[in-house]
Amino acid sequence: MAMANHEEEARPLLSGTPAVADEKLPKPTPPIAAYSPPVKANTVPWTADGLPVSHGSVIGEPAARAQWDSSLFACLGRNDEFCSSDLEVCLLGSFAPCVLYGSNAERLGGGPGSFANNCLPYTGLYMLGNTFFGWNCLAPWFSYPSRTALRRKFNLEGSCEAFSRSFGCCHGMLQDEARREQLESACDLATHLLCHPCSLCQEGRELRRRMPHPGFNGRPILVMMPPTEQTMGRGA
Repeated sequence: MAMANHEEEARPLLSGTPAVADEKLPKPTPPIAAYSPPVKANTVPWTADGLPVSHGSVIGEPAARAQWDSSLFACLGRNDEFCSSDLEVCLLGSFAPCVLYGSNAERLGGGPGSFANNCLPYTGLYMLGNTFFGWNCLAPWFSYPSRTALRRKFNLEGSCEAFSRSFGCCHGMLQDEARREQLESACDLATHLLCHPCSLCQEGRELRRRMPHPGFNGRPILVMMPPTEQTMGRGA
């Protein structure tokens, strides 16, 4: 009897145990994510060639081509603050084109030793062309890439674009960027072959106005002034 009473007392406990497991437990709250401010996109759009889009133009439209500072046949340059430099460029292009080409390559960013690396090969090709062919026909094949690099660096107008703008023709040929660049490179070669001294002088005038010489460092110069003469007077 005692055993039966204990079993009857234990049944309510056992029957009530699953009710505790059925109770809904509180759901864990998800962690709060850290707030990160929105990143603003670059407000200055750029073209595929790495050139900034001009202000006021349609996004994706490349910046307008810049004009050369002087024309191809402006041998003496212009009457401005660079007139003495233009005269030096004219003399170098007429009597020492190897020196002018080496200086142009050095200003264009060839790095240390670029003057000798460009001047000496140019001199060898200049002498070979004049010795075997009677005119400078080999050096322009070596020097014309500098004109292409200068034109691309400052987004200058090429010969084909200038011809198309002046005469209003050949616009369809210049729509394709790759074809236009091939035509402009061919025009750069033709300019160096047919007007080699003038092309070197035009590039030299353009570089001297746009880029300082790499040997010039803009460090301030400390000038030591001697002390002024001092006189000693007897106080009253």
